Amino acid sequence: MKFRLLTAVSLFVALPGTLHAQNTPAGDQAGQDDSFRLGEIIVTGHVSDGISIDSSSIGQQTIAAFDRNSLDDAANLVPGVNASNSGGSRNERLLYVRGFDRFQTPLSIDGIRVYLPADNRLDYGRFLTPDIAQIQVAKGYASVLDGPGAMGGAVNLVTRKPTKELEVEGRGQLNMDGDLGYAGYMLFGLVGTRHDKWYAQASYTRNFQDHWNLPHSFVPTASEDGGARDFSRTEDWRLNAKVGFTPNATDEYSISYTRQEGSKNAPLSTVDPVSTQRNWTWPWWNIDSIYFLSTTAISDSVTFKTRVYRNGFDNLLSAFDDRTETTQTKPRAFNSYYEDVAWGGSAQVDIKLGAADTFSLAGHFRNDKHVEFQQSFPGGATEPPQTNLEDTWSIAAENSLALSPQVTLVLGASYDWRIMHKAEEYGTPPGGGASAIFSYPLRNSDAVNGQGRLNWTPDKDINLYLSVSARSRFPTIFERFSSRFGGAISNPDLQAERSTNYEIGGGKTFGAVKINGAVFYSHLNDVITNFPFIYQGQAVTQSRNLGRGDYSGGEISIDAALSATLSAGANYTYIHRVLRDPNTPNFEPTGVPTDKAFFYADWRPLKVVHVLPSLEVASNRWTVNTAGTLYYRTGAYTLANLSIDADVAPNVSIGVGVRNAFDTLYQLVDGFPEPGRSVFLRASAKY
Repeated sequence: MKFRLLTAVSLFVALPGTLHAQNTPAGDQAGQDDSFRLGEIIVTGHVSDGISIDSSSIGQQTIAAFDRNSLDDAANLVPGVNASNSGGSRNERLLYVRGFDRFQTPLSIDGIRVYLPADNRLDYGRFLTPDIAQIQVAKGYASVLDGPGAMGGAVNLVTRKPTKELEVEGRGQLNMDGDLGYAGYMLFGLVGTRHDKWYAQASYTRNFQDHWNLPHSFVPTASEDGGARDFSRTEDWRLNAKVGFTPNATDEYSISYTRQEGSKNAPLSTVDPVSTQRNWTWPWWNIDSIYFLSTTAISDSVTFKTRVYRNGFDNLLSAFDDRTETTQTKPRAFNSYYEDVAWGGSAQVDIKLGAADTFSLAGHFRNDKHVEFQQSFPGGATEPPQTNLEDTWSIAAENSLALSPQVTLVLGASYDWRIMHKAEEYGTPPGGGASAIFSYPLRNSDAVNGQGRLNWTPDKDINLYLSVSARSRFPTIFERFSSRFGGAISNPDLQAERSTNYEIGGGKTFGAVKINGAVFYSHLNDVITNFPFIYQGQAVTQSRNLGRGDYSGGEISIDAALSATLSAGANYTYIHRVLRDPNTPNFEPTGVPTDKAFFYADWRPLKVVHVLPSLEVASNRWTVNTAGTLYYRTGAYTLANLSIDADVAPNVSIGVGVRNAFDTLYQLVDGFPEPGRSVFLRASAKY
């Protein structure tokens, strides 16, 4: 389905203001601020009260109302962002921000980056949202003060913070498939306290998916018989705890701990031959983080902020002989272990040089240690652990100058550099001989970034901005050194990818109607591609900076309070991507629909009844078959959703809802159809 008219309209509509998130109310409920302000990053846009989908963020009330319990599902509501699926053997849930993938848009929790140095293949379906105050999305322009790597933007999960002396919340949800059979559950609990000088909070979230059902119109194949999707079982939980000290009105110091654990299967392709498919599972996919955040007003004109953290990631990927997933006796079977530890921090000083001039200087440091080893079959021999060790540094400066009461100019620049200390591999050394641990050549790399943004606020109802941002991202260990199961050779000299992003946007309020939008263009160069050639008589590939491309499009969103009991909203995104891989003449960028829209209404027919219908619409997107030989477009789709909630007592509600109500059959990637109709029952209570 095409929405070319809306695209044209977005070029002419006055478009969203540009504000620092730190200066904008972040809670969903008016009069409250349950967002952990120390954990926010700088984004353009604003956060509205109540159920609302803004240009750059969504809050907890919106996330819960639309039943979006995982990050990929929740962020998909934001214009310019779309969820997808990696397909293949991994079946990871993905996010694209204006066409940029998970490697080019870093993910953070409370401003602390979640990064897997081996390959950064983050599965966004593992990140739960019930304990999140808001999801921030910086698109195109991501401030250099927030750290390196944001080539196409950034995603940040801001955790919650207590707002009252005693705060208790509990939520439960029973999930059912389209035939009303048991499909899983979600549980969430939170307790917190806030006082003049300190606060404390702990929360626990658990999501269990027994299975999900394919649409009834799915035609069974040799690898999938329909009904309950084979190997769709997953289990995730997360614990978040924090304690903070607020000695005065300006200073805050907090220590937080987050641990999440997950396990999952991977559904098989419904179109590939059974004999060619890999039977992979992840018995554990665990992340933990402990971090200290602070802000100190040294004087009326100087503020000092810090972040210090230690992150850990443990992962086991197990491959089995066949779909029974009971034996590991064939050469295709293995157990692959990842053990990662990162520690680092950042410091930022903001100096008011005058009433209209603020200068900020930030420094970032991160040390990543990646350890991997594999148990191979038949025989079960385990190779010795191999270690990769590297440091990433960044220094950034930004100046915000008010040229007039209505016009502000923000200029920023950063220098990022990475130092490789160790890059080990186990196998046949380059010179030949018996298998042993050897080292790849060590190479360092650096990158320069720059950006600018001009904000114009002619009156309280209109905000306009223009921005340009040139950013980069360093390649992962996988891209530099992975042998891809023997089909590739290393390239230690691989350089950073780069993108220059241009954007014009703004917003206007017409009484009870708010319109936000933007038009954007990005030019990508030095994009990493796989270069095929013959090496020592064998056909292999090597990662090289040979790709280039252009992404362009527009966004528009409308929110309207139609009456005291009815409000409605809609957003639409158009993205056109051209990405050139000189090694693959028929290459097309996959995973992103050309057109994407979301419509909803928020109706209270009675004071205690809440009705929330919505529609998700997406056009065709490019996908590719497993062999990489055929690119084609998936079909467009429209999904209808509905939830009805009732207040049965003060601060106590129960509800029922349905997702994909018409059981639409659709897919985001070749051979992997998405869930059909599902139903949920939920209840919540607050104190």
